[in-house]
Amino acid sequence: MSMHRIKRMPSPEELREEFPLSDKLVKVKAQRDEAIRKVFTGESDKFIVIIGPCSADNEEAVMDYLGRLARVQEVVEDKLLVIPRIYTNKPRTTGDGYKGMVHQPDPEKGPDMAEGLRSVRKLHIDALEAYHMPAADEMLYPGNWPYMEDILSYVAVGARSVENQQHRLTVSGFDIPAGMKNPTGGDLTVMMNSITAGQHKHNFIANGYEVETDGNPLTHAILRGSVNRHGNNVPNYHYEDLTRVAYMYEKFGLQNPAVIVDANHSNSGKQWDQQPRIVQEVLHSRSFLPEIKKLVKGIMIESYIEDGAQSIGNGVYGQSITDPCLGWEKTRELLMRMADNV
Repeated sequence: MSMHRIKRMPSPEELREEFPLSDKLVKVKAQRDEAIRKVFTGESDKFIVIIGPCSADNEEAVMDYLGRLARVQEVVEDKLLVIPRIYTNKPRTTGDGYKGMVHQPDPEKGPDMAEGLRSVRKLHIDALEAYHMPAADEMLYPGNWPYMEDILSYVAVGARSVENQQHRLTVSGFDIPAGMKNPTGGDLTVMMNSITAGQHKHNFIANGYEVETDGNPLTHAILRGSVNRHGNNVPNYHYEDLTRVAYMYEKFGLQNPAVIVDANHSNSGKQWDQQPRIVQEVLHSRSFLPEIKKLVKGIMIESYIEDGAQSIGNGVYGQSITDPCLGWEKTRELLMRMADNV
């Protein structure tokens, strides 16, 4: 065969023993999870902001960024509920390029997935210990979930994964919110079918076991824009798009209708500096129609310390090595303005 075994991966149990979550952090996470859950069920009117680097590639810079974010969260906590993005798995359109810390804990060195899992779990726990804000990550590989299930408070399923059966069924076993992105082609019915699958009970094979899930009523939509057959970006954050999704939720009869708007990717045409404008339009739509305010629970923003992006090895501290991000000064200004307008 042309698939070659390199080494045995540590089991989820081994990794949890190596990097345990203290009783104190279990309580911190449970409290935060409950606050997030109440937003999705409508018991809280706080506005969720899932924000952070496109990819978490350097623990020092990520922790620096999270410290800045935590200080702003203290100021805006009565209006905004910040969930930091610590994205450690990166889908690649062609399969090439940096795939995140799980693959390469050091972007300038070769792949080492066993060490990558250790680095990822350590980073999430360090962040939770320091700032008491459990994070969001993307579920690129459903098989990685057991390594992270006790430390994440939000999971996104990406546009390229949302039709995958194993992703959908795995989400149905979560007890935290799971956002299903619309696919890159933009078909909202695909997204709604994924939400339906996530909210239902299932039996399937996972990590060597036959499992049964209870269904996840917090499975919801993420609108990230799309790409048409000519390769043009087509945004889907406008008022008309939001009302269309509200209608589809009613048609599908799903629990806890909710939308998170991704302000980057195809919604911004990958123009990172357009994110503040997009956020402002989404907030305006919420203010215009009560049904939209009830539906749109939050926003997703790609942000880091420095504006833009760089190539691996350029050495700019706190600048993305994948998609370009909004720099910190613009981010802080945006968060404060959001708190005044939600």
